[in-house]
Amino acid sequence: MTRRFESGYVRGYVLAVQRSHFLLALVSDRVWFDGFECFRTKDVKSIEVDPYRAFAEAALGKRGLCRPSMPRLSMGTTRTILESAGDSYPLVTIHREELAPDVCHIGKVVGTNRIQVALLEIGPDAIWDKRATAYSLREITRISFGGSYEEALSLVGGKSEA
Repeated sequence: MTRRFESGYVRGYVLAVQRSHFLLALVSDRVWFDGFECFRTKDVKSIEVDPYRAFAEAALGKRGLCRPSMPRLSMGTTRTILESAGDSYPLVTIHREELAPDVCHIGKVVGTNRIQVALLEIGPDAIWDKRATAYSLREITRISFGGSYEEALSLVGGKSEA
């Protein structure tokens, strides 16, 4: 899959498709499953079958890895995706690629309303911010969760105080 924000591609298995979003089980460049990502359908430029699919599937199979099941996720809106991902995973990553293509925000979802999400962020040093930051739901182009980086931050940073 290619998107208008990236020059490269994203590899994974489509687990769910809704009108405004779809969900991938990500396959990393190192050929491991690496969490989930929800994308806005309007941002997709193309979807193609991976030309190296046979290799990736063989490697995953030899590693004893099966495609992940659909996580507990409500895919209706950006808000419901964030709420349900936040309920099931300790950390969620949001991307606002139209405003800041090379920046992501990782943290615990501490609240939502119809126009924004409040995220208590954890930095790359695994230190929690003191206060939550609000982000407009309209600006969020991609939502990630359950990946190895989020897991590592959660292991080192522990639970937030929120």
